[in-house]
Amino acid sequence: MFPNQEGENVPQVTFTLCQESSTRAISTADIFLHKTVVVFAVPGAFTYPYSTVQLLGYNSYAKAFKANGVDRIVCIAVNNSFVLSQWAKTQQAHHICFIPDADGEFTRKMGMLVSFSDKGMGQRSWRYSMLVKNMVIEKMFVERVKMEEWPTVSNAETMLNYINPSASKPQEAVVLMQMWRALLYA
Repeated sequence: MFPNQEGENVPQVTFTLCQESSTRAISTADIFLHKTVVVFAVPGAFTYPYSTVQLLGYNSYAKAFKANGVDRIVCIAVNNSFVLSQWAKTQQAHHICFIPDADGEFTRKMGMLVSFSDKGMGQRSWRYSMLVKNMVIEKMFVERVKMEEWPTVSNAETMLNYINPSASKPQEAVVLMQMWRALLYA
């Protein structure tokens, strides 16, 4: 179905970040070289409710990840900078670095680009997460369920359990996830 790229380098691409009145290029080396990075990919910003669940989970777990050697948490979506910036603001996700894969080049090279044209969304990323150490993908968690279902393996808890099974989990994140599940399955 989707390729397992564990043990391989992250694809070499350059992303364009749009900021107020200028643009800035950022390469995968800028993001991953000499760093331990947790990445999670969503089909798109504002793809309610599951992308928001994923985002808020990683934002809530940020301190736990940092305490366990993670330098940065990155959200990649096939969106532009402006959309991701607004999503970050509305969700108050201050601990997440948002990377716009506007044309889907990174996602395509990861083998995760899928068509959601039947949902009116065009080409998007499949939902997954990965741990990258110094440009090398150590571990990938790829969802096997539909986009419209709860992220069961690409969530923050699964990633933290992989990094350190005995790490303490933030209580507010556990409560948040329980509330989301209750709302979604009520």
